[in-house]
Amino acid sequence: MEQVRLREAAELLGISYQTLKLWIYQEKIQSVKTAGGHHRIPRSEIDRLSGARTLAALKPKTSTGLNEISGRNKLLGIITSVRYSGLLAQVTIDVCGQSVTSIITSDACRELQLKKGVAAYALVKATEVMLIRA
Repeated sequence: MEQVRLREAAELLGISYQTLKLWIYQEKIQSVKTAGGHHRIPRSEIDRLSGARTLAALKPKTSTGLNEISGRNKLLGIITSVRYSGLLAQVTIDVCGQSVTSIITSDACRELQLKKGVAAYALVKATEVMLIRA
């Protein structure tokens, strides 16, 4: 079974090294210790958390121009629900077990053909990020 170093695992999961260490201590992710006491993450854990198998099958085969966008917070996930209400649509995406919800116009939602089970990116741009201790 392939085991991945923490920095590479964090990059593959799209999280920081510190977050990955926290997840290990909170037992949200399994790790294996080497003889030298270093943590390694089994590839199966990365697949489980990233949904790599599902996302790889659903990911668009053509370039969407994401590298041309200056925002760096590009979160790939699977749409879990779409709710229309008049001119607006509420779209919820599962990103590694976390829900991200966006309100967009109904026209844009239809144009993009967004529906449950489709892979989509959430691009986050914010001037502030508020935190609360878990």
